[in-house]
Parts: sequence; C-alpha cells; structure tokens
Amino acid sequence: MKIKVAIIGFGRMGRFYLQAFQNNTRYDVDYICDVNKGCCKLARQLSPSSKIVTDYDVIFNDPDVQLVVLCAFASERRASIQTAVKTGKHIIAEKPIADTAENEAEVVNMVKDYDHFCTVNMYLRNSWYHSEMKKIVASGEIGELAILRVCHMTPGLAPGEGHQSEGPCFHDCGMHYVDIARWYAQSEYKTYHAQGIRMWSYKDPWWLQTHGTFENGIVFDITQGFVYGQLSKDQTHNSYIDIIGTKGIIHMTHDFKTAVVDVRGVNKTLHIEKPFGGKNLDVLIERMANSIESGVRDPHLPTFQDSAIASQFAWDCLTDATKHDLPAIGSPETLKKIINRRRHMTNGYGLLPHDSDE
Repeated sequence: MKIKVAIIGFGRMGRFYLQAFQNNTRYDVDYICDVNKGCCKLARQLSPSSKIVTDYDVIFNDPDVQLVVLCAFASERRASIQTAVKTGKHIIAEKPIADTAENEAEVVNMVKDYDHFCTVNMYLRNSWYHSEMKKIVASGEIGELAILRVCHMTPGLAPGEGHQSEGPCFHDCGMHYVDIARWYAQSEYKTYHAQGIRMWSYKDPWWLQTHGTFENGIVFDITQGFVYGQLSKDQTHNSYIDIIGTKGIIHMTHDFKTAVVDVRGVNKTLHIEKPFGGKNLDVLIERMANSIESGVRDPHLPTFQDSAIASQFAWDCLTDATKHDLPAIGSPETLKKIINRRRHMTNGYGLLPHDSDE
C-alpha cells in the first residue's frame, strides 16, 4: 500500500517535491493544493492523477491522506501544522516552521508529545558529502574538531524578490548553514558577533558574516549572502566548508553539479567527487517513508526544534549586525536592474517561477 501524500503550496519547492515523489514508488501524490490559478493549471499538467484543490481543509479532512508537505508561505505554517496535528497527519515542513520566533516556539511545543512523525527540510543534513564528512570527523582522522568555516555566496534571490515571508537571506538561506555548523559541533551556540552590509541600500543586510564559539569550545565563522555578481556577464558562486581539526582538515566545495570533498587526515588523503544532489529531497522522503512504515523515527530526520534553534540564531545574528556599523553601498536603481534581469533569465541561481493568475 502506497503512502498517500498531499503537497500544499505548488511554487518552486512544491514542484521539486512532486518530482521526488513521482520518482519514488512508495508514494502516491493524492492532492496538490494552491490558491494560484497558474500553479493549479501546471499541477494538472504535471500530475494528472492528483486531485487539484484550492482549499487545504479538503486535504486535512481526508482520512486517507497520511503525509502533508507544507510548501506554502511561512506565515501559514503554524496554522497548517496545528491542523495537521489535530487530524493526525505526518508532516514534512519547509523551513522556517513559522513566520516568527514566538510562533516557532509554539509549534515546537505543539508537537512535543505528538505520536506522528514531523520533520523539516534542512536539506544539507541529507547530502552525501556532509554525511561522509561527519563520519570522517567521528573516526578521529583529523583529530579533535576545533574550527568550522562555512561560506555560501551566490547571485541568488534579490531583496524583495521572494524572501518577505522568510526574512532576509541570512535567515531564509543562512539558517541552513547555521544548522549544519551546529550539527557538526554537536553543541549549542554560545557567543557570536555579526557584521552585515546593506547592499544596494536595501533596508536589510543582504550579506552577513558571523563568528563565535559553541559551548564545547569549537569556534565557527559563517558567511552568507546573495551578493555574488548579480549583473556579471557570466555568473558564478563561492560555496565551501572547512572543517579544521587538531591533526588534519576536510574541505568541501561544489558547483551545484558536482560536490568535491578533500581530506588531509593523519592516515588518509582522500579526494571524493560525486553528483551534488540538489535539495536531496529523495533522501528526505525515503527516510520519512521508512519511519512511517516501520513506526520508528529515522534518527537522521531533523526535528522542528532543530529548525527553530537555527532560525532563532539566524535572527539573533541579524539583530546583532544592526548594533554595529551597517554600511549601505550601492543604489536602488542597480537593484531594479538585478530584479529585472532575473525575471527574464532562464538559467540562473534560485530563479522563482512567475505564474500567471489567469
């Protein structure tokens, strides 16, 4: 018997989920829900066997639906999770799990004693490269973990282009890197200092660097921003992680097609190249299927609390950045050129679908 799933929100991530479910024989996408007419039209084309609805109450009231995937706006997630809990559904939520820290804390408490499985798409935890690197760290090959350096800069979403419900880019995107650093450290954040810049004179910082310590003494720095050559003729990006131990190092970088892991350990020198894996939704939904069918939660599934902690720390860093010099460089006119270019690009970083309401 296949697991019946419903996708709520059929924008960029909803479409990624549909593709992942269609490639997995353990699932049946029973419903797709969106209020946008263009999204509904596309859903009918891409998944003709699914019921396409505009009211998600239809989904929650159907006892045959076992799993709901929440891809709509962050402002809607708390209410959707509350309804899912009341109607006994397993839940996969996009991050953040709510639109404010207070609502996220409420959601965490809401599922504290829930007897169904809930997880959030912290996609880096599902990647082959981070899984491999964590095993190498645990083996002692680089000695004691001491320093974590994470960088992710692309010409991705511009201010005002799609982050409104999830905050500035260090919260929307950066919380993934906040989470993965905490996952490696296996400790909570203790101290931090954040520096940002208001690119194109936008009201919020669109690049931010934070550094500090974990409670166990490991130090970190995280750099994230969608500021990396938006108007360059040929676009590129800069994404890596350095894991520095007392005896050796691990370095990972990727080009969104291939991920490369280099290890300089006390016994091994490794160079590993494999396909990047994208959002790794195939791994996420397979782990959820294993959990649903076995009745035992896969330990690799991130919890709602993991997401809330990463979200809160990202907000804290953004707040801290405003307490220091926060320069504004660049003009709103340049930002308009960036947004206009992205609206007409067919191949770029993090492009959003532009569906008609007709």
